Amino acid sequence: MDEITFLRLIETHQDILYKICRVYRNTPEDRKDLFQEIVYQLWKSAPGFRGQSAFSTWMYRVALTTAIADFRKPGPPLRYVAQLPDLPGEPDDPEEPRERLFRAIGVLAPAEKALITLYLEDLTYREIADITGLSENNVGVKLNRIRRKLELLLKNPS
Repeated sequence: MDEITFLRLIETHQDILYKICRVYRNTPEDRKDLFQEIVYQLWKSAPGFRGQSAFSTWMYRVALTTAIADFRKPGPPLRYVAQLPDLPGEPDDPEEPRERLFRAIGVLAPAEKALITLYLEDLTYREIADITGLSENNVGVKLNRIRRKLELLLKNPS
């Protein structure tokens, strides 16, 4: 995949990356760092993309793996020199329903965050199963549990 094709695909699917960054990081600076790390990992992994799945499926897999792995790294987060514009969806009103949902998602375990993020992107259980490697049935069971957990968190914010 050449650089121009890669950049076009990233631009086409950048909302996916923004949402993953929003779910896995709390501050705008950390979101920008994660965004850059994901794009870097996608570029490094691009030669391995064979087109056997949709680009967005492959991108989700790499982005979620990067977000979870980066979250577990010890030590200070990496800071990049390049300046990125503010990511869309930064909260204006902390009590906005969308912001309350992101805060509730923020307390979930990393794997739960991945599943609910994919679900909120309107992916089918089959697509989520392809990305995560879970069975379609297991995706459904886990999503039901996550939705119940989120309902409780939204009813009883702490």
